[in-house]
Amino acid sequence: MLYGREDVRIEDVPLRPLGPGEVRVRIEAALTCGTDLKVFRRGYHARMIVPPAVFGHEFAGTLCEVGPGVRGWTKGERVVAANSAPCGQCRFCAAGQEQLCDDLLFLNGAYAEFINVPARLVARNLLRLAPGTAFRDAALTEPLACVVLGVEDLRLRAGERVLVLGAGPIGLMFAALARHLGCAVAVAGRHAPRLEAAARLGAQPVVDVGTGEDLVARVQAATGGEFDAVVEAVGRPEVWEAAVELVRKGGRVNFFGGCPAGTRVAFDTGRLHYSSLTLLASFHHTPRTIRRALELIESGVVRAADFVDGECTLDELPARFRAMTAGNRAVKTLVRVRG
Repeated sequence: MLYGREDVRIEDVPLRPLGPGEVRVRIEAALTCGTDLKVFRRGYHARMIVPPAVFGHEFAGTLCEVGPGVRGWTKGERVVAANSAPCGQCRFCAAGQEQLCDDLLFLNGAYAEFINVPARLVARNLLRLAPGTAFRDAALTEPLACVVLGVEDLRLRAGERVLVLGAGPIGLMFAALARHLGCAVAVAGRHAPRLEAAARLGAQPVVDVGTGEDLVARVQAATGGEFDAVVEAVGRPEVWEAAVELVRKGGRVNFFGGCPAGTRVAFDTGRLHYSSLTLLASFHHTPRTIRRALELIESGVVRAADFVDGECTLDELPARFRAMTAGNRAVKTLVRVRG
């Protein structure tokens, strides 16, 4: 349960009866997420969670109860659910931009033994797993779906040079998908375990940016610059600005990392205009990218072994979040909800 800023507690919570169209999932694997870490630090998320509330949103598990009116699902099926579902009726949904839905319904509660999945998510974003798909792999579906949208927005093509700024889970997923598409990928980030993971995923070169000072010069010296596409996967204004300096004329930049509220950035308007740059930002996922993400996982393109490098029990999770806040640089942690 999230109670506020850096205040997460383990509690016994009664199971809420299922409503019409709902299902209950016995959680078999849950994963920590950078967004959850931000929520832990801030104590809330304006759109996703208002404390006190159940917490966590990356999970996979087994259907253990099916509510009234549910059709097409049976107890015992292995599933993964997204953390939201669009309404399907607003102007953004009608335009195929479900990630911008005026009434996105969010789901939290992955750090638990069970979770109730609302009817709209059952209808729009609950997926069956193939028999051989591991729960820990399937739990990557939601963050990967966000990256799938980002890659599609960038329109990456085989042979292009791509720079990923940031070696956290999202940056590493961008690197994995860009390599899968046949791009030459460089990754710039910090902390040895994450940079080693980038190298294992095929990034070359991998640049340690140290404190982040002189970021543009450091990356240019190590890579030669001139990237067709740059992904900002850090969420800091100075890195947004660096991304624009590192892309080639006519190139594309995806500002994927969300900066703190109220942040401002400054760009050289001459560079933007006379270099004919394309600047874009990708947010969240759609039902289509959720399905594409699971396809990539079940085909072996993305595996938990490449991203999950820590493990803890549910009882240990509050301490793990405190350690992450203090500087623990695990990529992702698998939370075992049953001891």
